[in-house]
Amino acid sequence: MKILKDFGKKVQLYRKKKGLSQEELSFVADLHRTYISQIEAGNRNVALKNIVKIAKALGVSPKDLFDK
Repeated sequence: MKILKDFGKKVQLYRKKKGLSQEELSFVADLHRTYISQIEAGNRNVALKNIVKIAKALGVSPKDLFDK
């Protein structure tokens, strides 16, 4: 699904801008590293509560993770 790929690319973009590894992001967001990896690859459907966790960990709004 294109939306999953686009979302994953945004997560990766903001993570790299913040200078975080997947492991560091997973620690701050309280999620598993492989889950973050699957999200960034566009292979994981993400629950709303986890979108909020990721956005907070990256210091952005959930909306930012969907904007083009």
